[in-house]
Amino acid sequence: MTDVNTVTVSIEADDSTDEVTIPAGLLDLVAEGDQTTAETIGDVALLSFASRAHHVVHHGEGSDEELEAQEERVMELFEERFGVTFGEATGHQH
Repeated sequence: MTDVNTVTVSIEADDSTDEVTIPAGLLDLVAEGDQTTAETIGDVALLSFASRAHHVVHHGEGSDEELEAQEERVMELFEERFGVTFGEATGHQH
């Protein structure tokens, strides 16, 4: 197997920390322009949360008002960060 360089990133939250190790080439692949590693991982994290929330609310087995509010808010945050809606970015609109 080919030796693949990795990058380990620390994640800090209010009461905990974690680390994630990612192949460096994948970071280069998804980075936009001269984005930093942290910015790239931030983009991927927000995209992942938005995608997951969308799936649960619109394609999952039922949701409630609270979950729908969470999905609506992450979509607002998505649009603030990326300048386009989730539907525009992914081509998945309904």
